Formats: sequence, structure tokens, C-alpha cells
Amino acid sequence: MSDTVNYPASWLIWFLRLVGIVSQLAFVAAVMPESWIIAITDALKLERFPETPLAFYLARHLSLLYGFIGIALIVVSYRLARFRDFVGTLSVGIIVFGLLQGLIDFQSGMPIWWTAAESISTIVGGGMMLWLHRRCD
Repeated sequence: MSDTVNYPASWLIWFLRLVGIVSQLAFVAAVMPESWIIAITDALKLERFPETPLAFYLARHLSLLYGFIGIALIVVSYRLARFRDFVGTLSVGIIVFGLLQGLIDFQSGMPIWWTAAESISTIVGGGMMLWLHRRCD
């Protein structure tokens, strides 16, 4: 007899959808006016955002990527039986991504609060996805 508790697959489905919906908020950043990007950076007490085409290009494209990843998570949630193995692999990838985020943030000289919030939330999210992947029927 196993003492491992299994949970309904709906827990994993709703987690994927929640993360997917939150990730789609990045679409707002992809289209917000440049002045807002600069103002938010200033409000966070970070270095002034460089007002160059390349900086805005990179910021907007990264936001688009996060938004589309959110859409992908929602699509996967509706076809969980088909993509179940992929979710397990993806969750490990997200954990590794979070570790690499922390390294890149540190190397880039980002404030420790930024590095911790970004990388730890990604690692915890990937860990939660992996835990749910392993525990949900």
C-alpha cells in the first residue's frame, strides 16, 4: 500500500491555466507606450531604461514570448492527456530556466530583490508543476 496521495488531474489543469492567464498579461507590456516602460523602470528604482530601438525591441519581444507561452500552457491544459509527458519535461525545463534566470540576473547586476523574485518564482512555479504532474491522476 502506497502512502502517496494522488489528486485529480483538474488540479494540474487549473494550475496550467492560471499560469497561462497570468503570463498573457505580458501582452500589455508588448504594446504599452515607451514612456510607460521608462516610467515603470524609474518607479522600480532601476537604471534608466535605455531609449534605443534595440532595448524596446528586446523588451517587447520578450513580453510577446511570455504571452505566447501563456497561450501554449492553456492549450496544453485542454489536451492534458495528449501532452502529459511533455508537461513533466517542461516543468523540469522551467526549473532549469529559473536557475539560469538567477545567474543571468546576477551577472547583469540586477538588484537582489529582482533576482530573487524572478528566479525563485520561476523555480517554485516549475516545481509546483512537476509536483502536480507527478501527483495528479
